[in-house]
Amino acid sequence: MATSPLPAARDPSFEGVFGPYSINATDRREVLAYRLSLTAVAIGQLGLLLQWRQWGPTLLWPWLLLMATGLGLALRWIHIYLRPLHRALQLFWLLGCLGGLLLAQRAGVGQMGETLLEQPLWILALGPFFAALAGVGFKEFFCFRRPEAVGVTLLLPLALLGRLVGVLSNHATALLLAFESVLLLVLCLRKFPMPAAADVGDKSVFLHLEAQRLGTAAGAIAAAEAPEGR
Repeated sequence: MATSPLPAARDPSFEGVFGPYSINATDRREVLAYRLSLTAVAIGQLGLLLQWRQWGPTLLWPWLLLMATGLGLALRWIHIYLRPLHRALQLFWLLGCLGGLLLAQRAGVGQMGETLLEQPLWILALGPFFAALAGVGFKEFFCFRRPEAVGVTLLLPLALLGRLVGVLSNHATALLLAFESVLLLVLCLRKFPMPAAADVGDKSVFLHLEAQRLGTAAGAIAAAEAPEGR
């Protein structure tokens, strides 16, 4: 006797501020991509600091490339429903990457670390990148109240600004950054067991804001195309 196929599992549904919404397969893929990308940033930062400690500040560019790629992808997949804030973090990432390319062009790819040690003003060029990373940490704390997210949000600017103005030594800066990178890795690892819905958040807010944006844009186009005098 033939058996009837099992019904397909339905996507979980939730009640949001602006109505019901569901978490589908696309949402789950985006959340996984975000978590993996952010983990790549943490691994890249830890690898960079360990290599710096063991073999000195030369040839660190593979770790910098991993961090830049990871954060760029994380900001691609992160769920931030306020579009201006999302775009601002992406802009900071881009400016920081351009600053890193400028440093590589001026100092040479293999000497980027040594140049940062000798000329801390170059922190200003890379600063927007780490501002974007601190912004991700703030988002994680705002959404989940994780203590390790506070460390990422506060220790990054504290370490870099402290070194920039000469308050912190190279050793103290490295210790703060090492502690921050460990906290970032802990933050990432604790995210994987969480359901995807936690990172997606209230999807109804996004749908509502997107509908408003599209409606406003359609209205502006209609007004621009309307004949004069009508």
